[in-house]
Formats: sequence, structure tokens, C-alpha cells
Amino acid sequence: MTQDMAVAAKPSRTTVYFDGSCPLCRAEIGHYRRCDQTDALRFVDVSDANSLLPAGLTQRRAMERFHVRNEAGELVSGAAAFVEVWARLPRWRWAARAASFPLVLALLELGYRLFLPARPSLARIFGNLTRLKDG
Repeated sequence: MTQDMAVAAKPSRTTVYFDGSCPLCRAEIGHYRRCDQTDALRFVDVSDANSLLPAGLTQRRAMERFHVRNEAGELVSGAAAFVEVWARLPRWRWAARAASFPLVLALLELGYRLFLPARPSLARIFGNLTRLKDG
């Protein structure tokens, strides 16, 4: 088998861009990593200034909103990005299927947009609670 054929035979991976400086985000990504039994996901911590980001995605934008590059190379964000992750994880595929209903994805996106302004406060609270539990 040639090297080109070996590369083509490898399953493509979905790239998850996440804010590693956020304790809430780290916990969620940690859960996804544990669920990823087939190594279908590649994780990139966008809080690291040396992280390689795809064209069109700045570190600032990546820190403000959850982004995923799917198997087709398309960059998606928000609720659609979560659905891409769920579709790659066996225990979460039911959630991806549920989100395929037209109104469900729209409601998930609305919920995500409502969550975003509260994220810094929730992350701070979560981080404090985690430190208390660990300390």
C-alpha cells in the first residue's frame, strides 16, 4: 500500500476547537475525550497562542464561541458544532439524531446563544467549586 493510500484509508477526524482556559469547557471536553473510543475527534485548545487555527477563525472568535471542523472540512459553530461532536461519539449519537429535526437545532442554538453571556460567570463558579472539591 502506498503512503497516499494509507492516508486515504485513515478515517477522517473532526477537529474540536475549545477554550482550555475555561474550567467549564475543559470539563466538557474531558468528558468527550473519555467517550471518544475510536479517536474520531482531534482537540485543539484555542487558549494556547501557538494553536494552529483554520483560515477564517481567529483566536478571539474561537474563544467566544465553540467551533468544529467536520469531516468534510466545513467549519461550524454553536449548536451545530456540538451536533458534529455528538455524531462522532457512540453514546451521544442519539442527541445528534434528535438535533436533526428542524426545530430542535434552532432551539439548541437559541439556548446556546442565551448561555454565552452567562458562560464567564458560570465558568468562574464551576472553577471555584472544583477547587473546593479538590482542595
